[in-house]
Amino acid sequence: MPDGETRTARADARFGHGFLTDAWYLAGLGHELKPGRLTHMQVAGEPVALGRSRSGAIFALRDVCPHRAAPLSAGSFHREVGGAETIACPYHGWRFGADGACAAIPSLTADQAMDISRIRVRRYPVAENQGMVFVWVGADPAAEPDMPPPQFPGVVGGRPKIADRMVFEAHIDQAVVGLMDPAHGPYVHRQWWWRTAGSEHDKEKRFEPRDYGFAMARHAPSKNSRAYAILGGQPQTEITFRLPGYRWEHVTVGRRQVLSLTCLTPIDAGRTQITQLAWSDHPAFTLLKPVISRMARTFLRQDAEMVNLQNQGLKHDPTLLWIDDADRQAKWYQALKREWLASRREGRPFVNPVEPATLRWRS
Repeated sequence: MPDGETRTARADARFGHGFLTDAWYLAGLGHELKPGRLTHMQVAGEPVALGRSRSGAIFALRDVCPHRAAPLSAGSFHREVGGAETIACPYHGWRFGADGACAAIPSLTADQAMDISRIRVRRYPVAENQGMVFVWVGADPAAEPDMPPPQFPGVVGGRPKIADRMVFEAHIDQAVVGLMDPAHGPYVHRQWWWRTAGSEHDKEKRFEPRDYGFAMARHAPSKNSRAYAILGGQPQTEITFRLPGYRWEHVTVGRRQVLSLTCLTPIDAGRTQITQLAWSDHPAFTLLKPVISRMARTFLRQDAEMVNLQNQGLKHDPTLLWIDDADRQAKWYQALKREWLASRREGRPFVNPVEPATLRWRS
């Protein structure tokens, strides 16, 4: 097997370095991946060809042909004798199955003996769950996932009502702590319909450990978060973070639900794909979808603008000063990341380092 095919994203416990391996990352939405189509993406520094066969099966292969390095995602589907579907490289037509094994080398003549069974590209395990497609980035390219993809509450009504994407020019660690930061709202997201300078006040929230993460326990939304008023009734919300990069807010209003899910997928060391999705069976959400979509898009772009400003300082490699309680979630994230890597390295169960706590800050 070519040496390049065994490479995997490097795990690193330091903040702002490396990526978590043995993890599921969001690759896209199921309905967007059409049968007979291939797409290129990059996950944790690895080139990936993601596709759905004409029969409907999803697969992911390392997007580099081992012959002359052409991207397989630029190729096409081919049906072998017997019906199996393969991907033909656009350069010389080498064909590979969904398992990564080479199925044919068209340039070989009948009398040229070559054991093509020894040739393969890396296969990435994939899963389609709740309308989303996840790709498993393993530390060992040959190992299978030992956990299912994440499952989220409040995925109702089929496809998400809102789907927005953008790339943050930041390492995933910086993107994660930036989006979970509770104190930046009055400065980055000051709008008349959300918060104003005069609406700042002290806050106190209860946090609890969750699977591979933590949650701000269910509570009534803050009074200075005006947008919740469109839901009417008495909404209750819980905000959860889970490794490697999922943050969601699950709002209930009686029997109705709203789920706002943000998925962070590292592209490389300096870029992170942010995918923002929302589902709801609440009539007000459906009626006001254009307004809510615009609000969500505004928030995301304001965060991206702040990331670009922050990069001006980060290029000088400063020592960052973390404070309690406003930065406790950022500290938890770093502890979770270290424990994830240690537990995988030592072959033992993950032990959540987060303990229940009540945090106080002003925003």
